[in-house]
Order: sequence, then structure tokens, then C-alpha cells
Amino acid sequence: MTTSPPDPTDPARPEAETAAAATAPPRPEVDVVLPCLDEADALPWVLARIPSGWRALVVDNGSSDGSAEIARGLGATVVHEARRGFGAACHAGLTAATADIVCFCDCDASLDPGLLVPFVREVRGGETDLVLGRRRPQSRGAWPAHARAGNLALARMMRRRTGLRLHDLGPLRAARREPLLALGLTDRRSGYPLQMVVRAADAGWRVTEHDVPYLPRTGASKVTGTWRGTWQAVRDMSRVLTDPPTTLTGPAMTSTDPPTMSTGSATTSTSPTAPHS
Repeated sequence: MTTSPPDPTDPARPEAETAAAATAPPRPEVDVVLPCLDEADALPWVLARIPSGWRALVVDNGSSDGSAEIARGLGATVVHEARRGFGAACHAGLTAATADIVCFCDCDASLDPGLLVPFVREVRGGETDLVLGRRRPQSRGAWPAHARAGNLALARMMRRRTGLRLHDLGPLRAARREPLLALGLTDRRSGYPLQMVVRAADAGWRVTEHDVPYLPRTGASKVTGTWRGTWQAVRDMSRVLTDPPTTLTGPAMTSTDPPTMSTGSATTSTSPTAPHS
């Protein structure tokens, strides 16, 4: 069966287009990308904390515990990414997003997505370009020693590579969608979060870091739950640090100043503080 192209002179056409636009789902204020692999137990807690008016994009990365069905039943938009890898899931969520501002959060109930509200406010207000959450463990078991040691080593390497005095490369973050896409991120494994920061620094973005409470995750970590997993993540991220600086080919931030870094709590201004680890 074939169909004829619409007649632009048809008087009913503008009315039909107006009706279609009226029934289209509203564009979300913010998209929250939630990479997910077997997080059925954590999903209800996480999704209940998505701020009103925001859209949860749960990127199912091959779950076998019904995570996708649970997320859909709780009102989330589910994106399927067959290629395994934290970066693959994150990037699938980013490309599926439509909101001007995109946030990222782990889906294991270790971080409250409601903490992203002040992050988004800063990005929307033009105060900064990328906001990161510096994890502050709320109990001894929230962040295993080997995972914390690996993160500390990477943060120090990051400082040498970019000049940004970051203390954490945590998953809680917010930025504008189009500039994020223009960074041309290519890592699809554990190096994705680091590559985002490295390329943002190369592009002259203003980067802000705020303290956020870090809770014990629900279930076992797929990345840093063991020394072997932590070593693999550090190895993936170390490769990212050897990449040469890139040149943006798409939308970029308007600032031409060198990358800057500010720190503070999750609800304070972005005034600089003395570095410490």
C-alpha cells in the first residue's frame, strides 16, 4: 500500500497538525539517565525520588531480574541497550534524552536523585556547565576501601591531566544535553564518567563539585564490588587520561576561559575552597 504526500493547500492540515501537537507528550524539564543492570530491588526507592516534572530514563543493560518491567510499571521510560558496559548504558540514555538538561545517577539506591535539584538550578542559571556530586559515605560499608582508593588515585591523575581539583568521579552529575553530545564521548565501559570530565575540561567548561551523602547500595556492585572489578575500572579510566585533547565539532559552551573548578556542599554557592583529599 502506498500513501500520497500531504497536500500543503489542504485547509484541514493546520488543524490536524495543531491537534497532534496538543496530544504530544510534554517535553520533560529534566531527563535523569539511570543505567540499570539487575536493580529490581533498588528501583522503587530510586524512582520514588525523581523530582516532579522530570523524566526517569532507565537504561536496561541486559537485566534478568525484571528490572525493565518494574521500571516501566513505576512510570519510567525504559531504554534498552544490548551492548554491555556502564558507558554504553549512559550514552544510550543521553542520546534518548530530549530535555535541555540531562542528569546522571546510579540506579542502586546509593544516591538520591532528589539531590540533583540544586545541580540543575546552577546549570540552568548559567553559574556552571557541569556539576558533579562528591560522595560522602554515610556508613563504613557504603564505600569499600579498595573502591575509595581507586577513586582517589584517579582523581589525582585527573588533576595532573586537566588542572581540575576534583576529589571524586562520582556518577551524580548534571549538564546541558547538546554540549554533552558535542563532547563526542566514545568510551563505553567504566571510563565514560572520566572521559566526560576530561573532555569538558579540554573544552573550557566550568566544573563544580558538591558534597552529597553516599548510602550503602542495594545489591552487589557490578564494577567496584571486588578488587578485580575496581582494577578493571581504574584501567579503563587510565586509558582515557592518555587520550590527546579533542576539538569540539558541535555546540559548545560560550566561555573561552581555562577550565575552572569550584567545590562546596550540595546546597551552597560555588565559591572555591582549598583542595584536600
